[in-house]
Amino acid sequence: MSAAHPRQIHEARVLVVEDESRMRELLLRALTGWGFEAVAARNGEEGLRLHEAHPFDIALLDLNLPGIGGMEVLQRMRARTPHLQAIILTGFASIESAKQAVHLDVVEFLTKPTHLGELEQALDRALRRMSPTAPAVLDKPDLPPVTAGMTLDEVERQHILMALRQNNGNRTATAQALGISRRTLYYKLEEYERQGFTSD
Repeated sequence: MSAAHPRQIHEARVLVVEDESRMRELLLRALTGWGFEAVAARNGEEGLRLHEAHPFDIALLDLNLPGIGGMEVLQRMRARTPHLQAIILTGFASIESAKQAVHLDVVEFLTKPTHLGELEQALDRALRRMSPTAPAVLDKPDLPPVTAGMTLDEVERQHILMALRQNNGNRTATAQALGISRRTLYYKLEEYERQGFTSD
């Protein structure tokens, strides 16, 4: 009997544990914008309660939290949910904390201020860890017909919109199928909507 992961990639739930309110809101906005179901906690105790009630797939943890520190929070969460993927954020990195992060097999150890591009790459790595057998691109994508006189931009637009239809409008699954980041896909779709093109 195989131990299948309880959740598909595009349904990954992310817990943000961050005591700084502005950073917490920024992370929540970014995560929901990228298509994740995200919940935030102000400290380790609240994060543990949320995880106990409804386990998460990915934890984005501040290392230096009031009360229970980020590493201890991660250890407790992992005791309950071994498959949990973790990304550590810290403004005060130390050799000891980096060693702990390696020992706990975290996806990434990011220092603040963190660029959103770095966070997105870390999340993509976490998703790949959750489902290592999932193909990065479609094996045999159905490509739209290319007609004479079409520009490369037009071919790309048709391909992206067709992939979105094939994935029933699921943007995260579409980005994975196309082998591009969610942010790139969202940017492209916004451009197409401005130009009057839709996936319908």
